[in-house]
Amino acid sequence: MAIDNVSMPTKQMTGVKKTPLIAVMIIGAFIAVLNETLMNVALTDIMAQLNVGASTAQWLTTAYMLTIGIFIPTTAFLMQKFTTRQLYITAMSLFTLGTLIAGVSPNFSLLLIGRIIQAMGTGVILPLMSAVILSVIEPKKRGSVMGVLGVVILFAPAIGPTISGLIVEYLS
Repeated sequence: MAIDNVSMPTKQMTGVKKTPLIAVMIIGAFIAVLNETLMNVALTDIMAQLNVGASTAQWLTTAYMLTIGIFIPTTAFLMQKFTTRQLYITAMSLFTLGTLIAGVSPNFSLLLIGRIIQAMGTGVILPLMSAVILSVIEPKKRGSVMGVLGVVILFAPAIGPTISGLIVEYLS
């Protein structure tokens, strides 16, 4: 049996309004990916305001990426135990909670904890979105939907530093 004749079994989601579902997933992923690059421009201001060195401040980015790296493969296990809705709501809640903690943190430790909580949500959102697209979109349209997803995911880090610069410059 040739390998290209084998089809991967996927759990099809039936009775789902595809466009709103995909739009919500893409918006969530856009915000999560955007957040990966927002911190880089603000690091020097954070170092000055929180009185930490560059090697300490870099942990905000490093811990964020390490946490995402842990949660992306963990999501496959979580998808077997929980519904897509439960995972999405939990991931966005974690991301929002982490953003709130990071936004009001008076010290570096709390800011780092907020970033790690944000990354937990991001690490679930990204693979969840791909899995949802693969389960609700018929095979002949997957390429175009994944292409839109790719554009959105590439656009977020492209504008992230600009948005971060504007925030640092005008909103302190």
